[in-house]
Amino acid sequence: MSLPTEMLPTEMTYVDLRSPGGAENMVLARGRLPQVDPGDILIRVEAFGVNRPDVLQRKGDYPPPPGASPILGLEVAGEVVALGDGATGFSVGDRVCALANGGGYAEYCVVPATQALPLPKGYDAVKAAALPETFFTVWANVFDMAGLKRGESILVHGGSSGIGTTAIQLARAFGAEVFATAGSAAKCTACETLGAKRAINYREEDFKDVVLDETGRRGVDVILDMVGGRYFGRNLATLAKDGRLSIIGLLGGARVEDANIAAILTKRLHVMGSALRPRSAAEKQAIRDRLAERVWPLLEAGEVAPVIHALMPFEEIADAHRLMEEGGHIGKIVMRIA
Repeated sequence: MSLPTEMLPTEMTYVDLRSPGGAENMVLARGRLPQVDPGDILIRVEAFGVNRPDVLQRKGDYPPPPGASPILGLEVAGEVVALGDGATGFSVGDRVCALANGGGYAEYCVVPATQALPLPKGYDAVKAAALPETFFTVWANVFDMAGLKRGESILVHGGSSGIGTTAIQLARAFGAEVFATAGSAAKCTACETLGAKRAINYREEDFKDVVLDETGRRGVDVILDMVGGRYFGRNLATLAKDGRLSIIGLLGGARVEDANIAAILTKRLHVMGSALRPRSAAEKQAIRDRLAERVWPLLEAGEVAPVIHALMPFEEIADAHRLMEEGGHIGKIVMRIA
């Protein structure tokens, strides 16, 4: 391991999940720094993002994969302070953001060097900490898997979430027409401000009817869905011929009822789904490389930017989880480590 110019501490503060359950089960604790294995970098964390998978893991519904840190947290930003053997692309002192396999709720986090990116020019750690989880997810599912192209159309469910605000902006930046769903007038306004042609308040309107009316009954080419079973039938009816449904969450349940799957045959639909965390290191590196090439220039030019709803101190992590579960936020929740 390549050591920094000054000695690293032997212990760090991290968020300890004493047992699965409510937000109150998370407490700050002291423990040893994580081990830096070959190919890894150690980051002194200045800020990290809070994501829906963190809430699921806290409740015991999304266990970490084998070998991953049991500490919550999937995205961090800060300074590289040590390199594992064979880690390339970065030096001690570099400022980076990274997709973590776990361990992000801590003062120090170890990540594969292949999952890290330099801070976009003009970004600080707080702004960059809002990038990795959502941008990796959206790129993998909307562009790599669903193959959204310039001139096509997309419906983004949960348009005011961290994933949704990212998907709206990237889809527009790459020349697609965007529709979105959200749960309040304020959230719908935010989606349209970010570039959605039409945002649909799902509490007041049926997204299928609105999208079909807006598209002359054609439907959209791609749907990014985090709701799952409850929306499945209407999603199929909302897709155009050769449309692609990309499912990334199951907030509306995993069971499908009252769905006419004949549309899959008659419209040649593609139904796909994925989770980011179980992907291989090689897959995550490939996504990282495409983001560096295609998306980082957009961030640096100001054409796309993360939407940060709240910036909170490390000590208020339980309140941050409660804020996410209440569902009133627009964009990302970011924690700062003093």
